[in-house]
Amino acid sequence: MIRTAFSERLGLRVPLIQAPMAGGPSSQELVAACSSAGALGCFGFAYTQPADMEQQAAWVRARTDKPFLVNLFTSPQPGVIADQRAALEALEGLYAEFGLGRPQPVQPPYAPDLEAQLAAVERIRPRAFTTHLADLPRARVAALQSLGTLVGGAATTVAEARHLEAAGFDFVIAQGGEAGGHRGTWLRDPYDALTGTLALTRLIVRAVRVPVVAAGGIMDGAGIAAVLALGAQAAQLGTAFLPCPESGASHVHKVALLEAQEDETRITEKFSGKPARGLVNRFMREMGGKAQLAFPAQNSVTGKLRAASAKAGKADCVAMWAGQAAALSRALPAAELIATLERETEDALRSAARLVR
Repeated sequence: MIRTAFSERLGLRVPLIQAPMAGGPSSQELVAACSSAGALGCFGFAYTQPADMEQQAAWVRARTDKPFLVNLFTSPQPGVIADQRAALEALEGLYAEFGLGRPQPVQPPYAPDLEAQLAAVERIRPRAFTTHLADLPRARVAALQSLGTLVGGAATTVAEARHLEAAGFDFVIAQGGEAGGHRGTWLRDPYDALTGTLALTRLIVRAVRVPVVAAGGIMDGAGIAAVLALGAQAAQLGTAFLPCPESGASHVHKVALLEAQEDETRITEKFSGKPARGLVNRFMREMGGKAQLAFPAQNSVTGKLRAASAKAGKADCVAMWAGQAAALSRALPAAELIATLERETEDALRSAARLVR
């Protein structure tokens, strides 16, 4: 059995975190299954209204007494975007193709109110809470900690990790450039913050005193063993859990992951307005260079298109977030995947020990 001081503090059987994936993939079923199996199940609630956040958390608690985590995007929303014409015109052809008429201008708020979401987190009292795309004021961090919640944040650079530590965060998630989904960068240009997971993990472990969780491109036990050897106290895996039957990812997304060959991912801003890594598809190719709205308004205007594409069973316009090692995907129930990952990690560590001898 593999344990670290951090996994013990969280109450986990294995130092493994199922990454929070907003927009549906980290469903209540996946969170409950992962937590029940000894890992840390995580809700990606960036686009979820407070009442639904509380309902889903209660659903999980009715099925397991194990800990879980809640994650939010904590970046500020833009004000009214007056001129949306070019961005809407860029989507007209695809909207028409999927029978959606013409894309209509979107008005703020473009996502749920962050303050209301944070208030819901305080009522939920998860074992852990993490930020993405920004930090939180020290007073808010302290308020969550006073409720027994450990607070962590994503860092794509050493500077971001040090900032989180100085702000009183309990742990840091080192998000390498290989990671699927939205880049967590918030102190510099995201395209200048793509250091790989192994290098970034080691750099951050040496730079801060708080526990470090490694994330990005980790798909099997060998990857988990590697980041543990570099000083991480847990590994966070997202893409690996997407093909699970409990995952809320669309069928076309799951199929695409299982059919992926080598590295078929690319970073795009066209789905949401923020850089995010996913499997390359028609939408990415055709939207390259075209106008877009700011985040999260762009996410609002592409939402209907993504849903229609998934419903039609076509991967053309689905945001299929995935890390660079997507070709290692396997379709296993969450509990079986966690048991397999644990066994693979133990085998990898034993093999390394034999090599040392």
